[in-house]
Amino acid sequence: MKINQFTTKITRRLAKLLLVLAVVTASMSGCKESYLQPEPLSLFEPGLTFSTRSGLDAALAICDRHIRAYWTYFEYTDLSLPISTEYMFSEVAVASKTDDGNIFADIATRLTPTDMPERVGYFWHETYNGIKYANTVLSFIGNVQGLSEDVKNEYRGRALFHRSFRYLALSFQFKDVPLVTKILEVPKLNYRSTQREAILKMITADMEKAVEWVPEQSQMALKGMVNKAACRQLLIKCYLATGQFDKAIEQADILINSSGYSLMQASFGNDVRPYSATWPIVRNVVWDLHRPENKAIGANREALMVMPNRINTDMGIKMNSMRNWLPFMDYANTKAPDGKQAMRYFPASNANHRAQYDYVRALGRGIAHIRPTYYAQKSLWYVNGVDDKGDLRHSSAVGNWVRMDSLKYNDPTSTYFGQNVALRGPSGNYFTDDTIRCWFDWPHYKYYIEDPNESQNANEANHRGGAGDWYLYRLAETYLLRAEAKFYKGDIAGATADVNAIRQRAKCEQLYTAVTIGDIMDERARELNMEEWRFTELSRVSYCLALSGKTDEWGNSYTIDNLAQNSYWYQRIQHHSDFYNKGKVTVRNRSYTIAPNNINWPIPQSAINANAGNRLRQNQGYDGYDPGAPSWQNWEDAVADEDRI
Repeated sequence: MKINQFTTKITRRLAKLLLVLAVVTASMSGCKESYLQPEPLSLFEPGLTFSTRSGLDAALAICDRHIRAYWTYFEYTDLSLPISTEYMFSEVAVASKTDDGNIFADIATRLTPTDMPERVGYFWHETYNGIKYANTVLSFIGNVQGLSEDVKNEYRGRALFHRSFRYLALSFQFKDVPLVTKILEVPKLNYRSTQREAILKMITADMEKAVEWVPEQSQMALKGMVNKAACRQLLIKCYLATGQFDKAIEQADILINSSGYSLMQASFGNDVRPYSATWPIVRNVVWDLHRPENKAIGANREALMVMPNRINTDMGIKMNSMRNWLPFMDYANTKAPDGKQAMRYFPASNANHRAQYDYVRALGRGIAHIRPTYYAQKSLWYVNGVDDKGDLRHSSAVGNWVRMDSLKYNDPTSTYFGQNVALRGPSGNYFTDDTIRCWFDWPHYKYYIEDPNESQNANEANHRGGAGDWYLYRLAETYLLRAEAKFYKGDIAGATADVNAIRQRAKCEQLYTAVTIGDIMDERARELNMEEWRFTELSRVSYCLALSGKTDEWGNSYTIDNLAQNSYWYQRIQHHSDFYNKGKVTVRNRSYTIAPNNINWPIPQSAINANAGNRLRQNQGYDGYDPGAPSWQNWEDAVADEDRI
């Protein structure tokens, strides 16, 4: 894989590209007309930059880099990753940084068009930036001389993937949004919202073209760029979202049966098992599958699209995954029974350091920006009423899953040194005053990304998580998408077989006999933690379930027009989350709450204000909601309107 060549292209073109992209889509960022009067020395002509193949390569490289930023964006890595926000809006995790007075717990009352905590606003502004980057290619591809129509279509297909990926996300995060499909010469301040159904139709048609135009990965010299398999996976989701379930199954069949991909069934690739003196790993396929060093190698036949993120390269951005997602284990008020601090993070150079209990290097140092719910840690892993001990994804026996009570008191001055840590004493008293942030279990195989700059420094007591390749799409998700489509079609046997294929690979002892939509979504939670956009997928499935007319695992049925009052997303949170809406959990005088209308995030007031020539349609349940606000019902009308300034 020619990763250095790829990153050099990004570095060389990044500065120029950002100058070009700053002058477009002004209503999305609130640009004013005075901005249209540049000084002559700073004037830059985008038509010249994007008249060459290298200019287009740079634009697509920025698209690829930008999509990775939802997991790695450097500005937030020490405090929050954008992807973490997606999980706060789900049944599997909540905000947990309890020393933050603005902790995003009370979503039902806190989330407004003018207060969009965590990275809700990021998903609006940065997603439109990604659309802008894709539109740059689509708008200027016709200016490039010397390229065949087939080559131009490859570029168009990749750009359509990037635009469609982002519009699918916007449609299930924010619902009806402005449709922007081109680079404008002057800012447009009179957009209308376009209805979700219309956007979904447009991106489905676009992805049908992309699947035709973009080559297979086997025909490409680089990994990390959009390939045909990634396009096909996104098209499956588009077909599901437009109720074309047979077509979704057909595309999944092609990926699974005749595209050269397969589920990894045995250990492969690089044997990476760091610091085994403290936390030994018994090598297994799940561990190997999620090592950053193995995600992009040729031996990995399951990876459909990987986002390269290599340490000590231009593309190496620290994710700080352990810092964000692990418990705050070295908290001073988590005690051993003798009153000594339960766990300490000693540098290797410290006299109290003991190699067999070096948790900072073996596991990482967390601050628990988010934490998993009880469902995600415990009840999710029960199938057929049985805690499946064979499931490698939840196995402490092989080292993939860390349970707090498997760790040891590691302060050598404590009389309990070397004994298992405990949450409670014999009388039921807690040994910590913060069970939200400081005590939970987690999937070590997913979250551990070594940062050798910290782990190999004898004077360093931090190990926050380095840069590592990450999956955008894997074939395992294709099986689960096909299972979903088969469920909507009433093919329960086929859906069950697809879910069981994932479970069998994970060496599960319990298999399903007849799956519900809940079983499929449970398996997604087990298999795709921190890969899928959990909230967006739950919102999409809520919509698809309503389209299909099928009932959920509790016998509920739904309608598309009523999802803001009752949805499958909301019912899963009600049934599974031990935080939201139980009236029992409060932190910093904020109770954990979430409301049915939060299935649609509010349109930012800043975007509404900037679009002075028209009213963008605010979502139900938020200030400014007006069901009479005009919106485009057909994407063709929205596109035709883009030239009307």
